[in-house]
Amino acid sequence: MHDHLDFVVSQWESAMPELDASSMKIFGRMLRVMKHLGKMRAQALEPFGFRDGEFDVLATLRRSGAPYCLSPTQLYKSLLVTSGAMTNRLNHLEEQGLIERINDPDDKRSTLVSLTSYGRERIEQALTVHTETQNAILANLSDAQRQQLESLLKDLLLTFPD
Repeated sequence: MHDHLDFVVSQWESAMPELDASSMKIFGRMLRVMKHLGKMRAQALEPFGFRDGEFDVLATLRRSGAPYCLSPTQLYKSLLVTSGAMTNRLNHLEEQGLIERINDPDDKRSTLVSLTSYGRERIEQALTVHTETQNAILANLSDAQRQQLESLLKDLLLTFPD
């Protein structure tokens, strides 16, 4: 079975036979998959009303384990965003009652970000929907194919610096 990228690469092979366009098949497909994933993720999480990046903040707090607290610095470094972007996300999440800022008991000059019980409930619901969506996308792959895809993507990612 052929897809659009097979067509595009065959055009390049005809137009510029000296060009090795084989990587376009891989990266073009990865980009198209990411577009579909982004759209499906947005649709799945829309009922929860999270703005861009807020799901990731809440999920990071939840996966950190009880008591679901991290410093703002730990959060923005974990999520690879600027401190300003993190502040905006935290302000909105706090306004919604999903997180609270608390004094760090070990350093009175610092604060920690903590999930509220409402925030924990909402992120757990959203995580269920999120993982169900991801599993539905992968449903057409066998367990062996999923493991192979995971391994190949991991190998590719390990070629990049942290």
